[in-house]
Amino acid sequence: MFTVRLSRVPRGARVVCASVAACSVLALSACSSHAAHEGENVVPNCGHDVVFEREPQRVLTMGAESITTLSHLGVLDRVAARAGSYPEEYFDESIRSALTEVPSLTDRVDATGHIQISTEQVAAVDPDVVLGASDTVTFESMQAQGIPLINEPAFCGALEGPASFEDVWDQVATYGKVFHREERAAEYVAELKERLAELAIPGATDAGQSRADASPGRAGDEGSAHPLTVAVLYPTIGGGVTYAYGTRSMSHPVVEAAGLTNVYSDVNKRVFEVSAEDIAARQPDLIISLYTAGDPAAVVQATKDLPGAKTLPAIQKGRILPLLLNYAEPSTPLAVDGVEKIHEFADKAAAEWHKAAE
Repeated sequence: MFTVRLSRVPRGARVVCASVAACSVLALSACSSHAAHEGENVVPNCGHDVVFEREPQRVLTMGAESITTLSHLGVLDRVAARAGSYPEEYFDESIRSALTEVPSLTDRVDATGHIQISTEQVAAVDPDVVLGASDTVTFESMQAQGIPLINEPAFCGALEGPASFEDVWDQVATYGKVFHREERAAEYVAELKERLAELAIPGATDAGQSRADASPGRAGDEGSAHPLTVAVLYPTIGGGVTYAYGTRSMSHPVVEAAGLTNVYSDVNKRVFEVSAEDIAARQPDLIISLYTAGDPAAVVQATKDLPGAKTLPAIQKGRILPLLLNYAEPSTPLAVDGVEKIHEFADKAAAEWHKAAE
C-alpha cells in the first residue's frame, strides 16, 4: 500500500515564484501544511491510499459501474463528463434523464469492452476525481496529471479470494467515503442486503455455496432434481477469443445466489480464455453470455457460432441468456439486479425441463 497524495490547485488560482529556490521552499511548506491538515480524506483503493483534500465536485465516470451508487448517495449531479457505454437498461427513468445532460467524451470500446480514450481527453475535463480506469487512464497516468482515480477492485486485481456480495457493500462504502456520504452509503447497503435476501434462494450465503434442495433444478434419471449448471461466458462478437468466469468473478456469487452451479467453480480466477472444447466437456445446462452494449441477439449468435456449440444441450434447447456485463461484473449494486434476472431465466428453464420429463 502506498499513498497517492493529490492536492489540486483550485481553478483560476496560480502560484508565482521569484526563483526556483522560492518555489522549492513554497512546495516544502505546502507539503508540511498538507501533512498537518486534519480534513484530509484518505480512501484505500486498489493498493493505494488516495488522499482527497476536498470533497470532489467534478466527477468523470469511466463506465456505468458507479452510476447507481452515485445516484443513491445524492451526488449524481456532480458527474461533469462520462466515457464508455451506459446502457439504458441499467437505470431508472430519473437516472436516464440525468445522464442525457452529461457530456460523453467517447463511447468507443474495443471487442472486449475496454474504453478507447486518451489521458489528454480526461485531463481536459479538469475532474476532481475519475471513477474507473482503462488501458490508458490509470492510477499512474492520472497521478501525473494530479487527478485522483478510484477503480473497481475487481478490475485492478485487488480482491482477495472468491468474490462475494461483501465486495459490493465495500465498494458502496468506498464511494460513501470519497463523497463524505458514509451514512447514506450504509443505508443503501442495508437496502441492498434486504433486497438480496428476498431474491436469493433460501440458504444463500455471500460465499455462494450450492443449495441443491432449494435451487431451480432439472429432473434426474429417477425423477430427483439436480441443480442446474451454468457457464458464464463473454464471447467475442464476430469471432475471436471466448472468455469464461471463475470464482473470483462477481458472476460466481450472483449465479449461486440464483440457485445455479457454476461449471467453472473449480477455477480460482476472475476471467480467463476458454476453448469451445472445454465448454463442451463441462456440459452446462444453461449459458449466460455477457456483453457490454448493443444488440443482445448478436451475443446469442456469437455463442451459437462457437466451434462445436451445436453439441451442447444449452445451445440445442436455446437456453442462452444474453446479459449486460454489469449485472454480473464487477462487484456493484447492479449484481443484485443480476440475481433477479438470472433467477427468472433459471426458473423458466427448470419449468421447461420438468414439463419435458413428465
